Amino acid sequence: MRTRLIWLSSIATALFSASCYAHESAAEYKHTNTLKALDFIKQNEIYNPESVIPPQCYTKTEGKHNPCMACHQSYPSTDKRPNIINDGDLQGDYQFSEAGMTNSWTNLFVDRSLKIKDIKDSFISEWVKEDNYHSFINDHENHPQIEAIKLDNLALPKKAFFENGLAKDGSHWVAFNYKPFPSTFWPTNGSTGDVMIRLDKSFRQLKGEDSLDVYFANLSLLEMSMKRLDNITVPNIDERKLQVDLNDDGKFSVITSMPKRSHYVGDAKVVPLTDMLYPKGTEFLHTVRYIGVDENGKPYNAERMKEVRYMKKHGFKNKRKVAISYHREAKEKEFEQLPRTVNLRKRGIDNGFSWTINGFIEDEKGRLRQQHYQELQSCNGCHKTIGTTIDQTFSFARKVEGVKGWGYINLKTQNDTPTLGQKQGEFLTYLQRVGGGDEFRQNKEMLQKWFNHDGSVKTAQVQALPNIYELIMPSRRRALDLNKAYFTIMKEQSYLFGRDATLGVATNVLEKVEDNMPPLEENFRYGFDIRLDWAQAENSKSLKE
Repeated sequence: MRTRLIWLSSIATALFSASCYAHESAAEYKHTNTLKALDFIKQNEIYNPESVIPPQCYTKTEGKHNPCMACHQSYPSTDKRPNIINDGDLQGDYQFSEAGMTNSWTNLFVDRSLKIKDIKDSFISEWVKEDNYHSFINDHENHPQIEAIKLDNLALPKKAFFENGLAKDGSHWVAFNYKPFPSTFWPTNGSTGDVMIRLDKSFRQLKGEDSLDVYFANLSLLEMSMKRLDNITVPNIDERKLQVDLNDDGKFSVITSMPKRSHYVGDAKVVPLTDMLYPKGTEFLHTVRYIGVDENGKPYNAERMKEVRYMKKHGFKNKRKVAISYHREAKEKEFEQLPRTVNLRKRGIDNGFSWTINGFIEDEKGRLRQQHYQELQSCNGCHKTIGTTIDQTFSFARKVEGVKGWGYINLKTQNDTPTLGQKQGEFLTYLQRVGGGDEFRQNKEMLQKWFNHDGSVKTAQVQALPNIYELIMPSRRRALDLNKAYFTIMKEQSYLFGRDATLGVATNVLEKVEDNMPPLEENFRYGFDIRLDWAQAENSKSLKE
């Protein structure tokens, strides 16, 4: 394959005909943009060989603004976690290859306020209410992963899941309530979403028969393993059915808490718990959605999905083999080799750490389609080698702890829980360290609501909020405009140029990194743990009933 890096500044200013958006029907919309990201795919040419560098990495830190700390971390050798990448030195340091020195995410520099001005509120409101997941399942009935990613009524979570998060359709997917990762995944910055987990069959069964007691016992053991907990609260689990004394009290009974064990239970009883590593067969289903707005003007997870993302741990590497993979990656970077991504075709990509990653995204008609190899490559920017992840994942380590965390995501039940090692709320701390409500410091609504004129955060107001929903949800006006902005990206099919639904031209982002760019000052580099201090949240009544 011929490879080249193409800097297309002209794409940043290519405009739609505004009149195209004035129609009530999406079918009447006529796409007029002639510069398409898909042309690179059709011509088998690589647009961005460093797509693993996400747009946020090009933020101007000005020596003091640090959104980098959420992803790039170093931990002491005594921590002994499998993730040994120790990339805290990348905070604000722009250590890119020559190809990466040019910012290829040109959608950041498009003024979408001009593109959306004639899209009617009534049109976009109806657009985001449409269920495109059901048709997606029907359209892809022959896809090799269709049985894995199929979940009835997923567009309407109240119909899809029981209160404990278990899918009603017998698919064994389990939704969990988690704190969104700052700040790309905050709804105020463009998207809502959810995550489901599923363990392999042996973790769900006892003597070949499905057992909820076995399943939630193993899910709870996994949570303890990933978070390094000694005990946890659990849904009512009947030890008599398992014939295992899970809470070590010398009798069989219905339990509501249990300590950590050396092995899983049920048909997976021969599988040992591995510190901060998922067992083989673990799956995640993640939907990225538009922002719905209800009749009261309140945002919610819309029915329409921007993306459906799927991960499966197809193999298992022990801690030593994981370390070898990290060392291999470090060596490739040391010799300035461009990143390599294994193409699994319809099944997606292999991240090199035993995870299969796949994704589906809207086509220009709003129907979910298979993402192309080039579009998927950027997934490895977050799900491969950054210091903050636990086994290359984010969300499960941020699950509301124990029994309260089993159920569909609900931001209204969470307050701003601190990260481990911190006393102050995580989101408040993020606002202070970043100097804005997003990595690019261009979310004007967040700046107006939570920042003083001198750039300091309105700390008392943030701390007084009843939940994080009130902090990170957009207003009705902003939600509609963000939906419109992404709609234009979808119509362009310009995902290779960036998926961030920004409303204006990014001014705090570098178009090109110069060799003499000043790094972050040392006193503006911070430690960060992706895990949260839910015990402290309980003690301070941060978690709402």
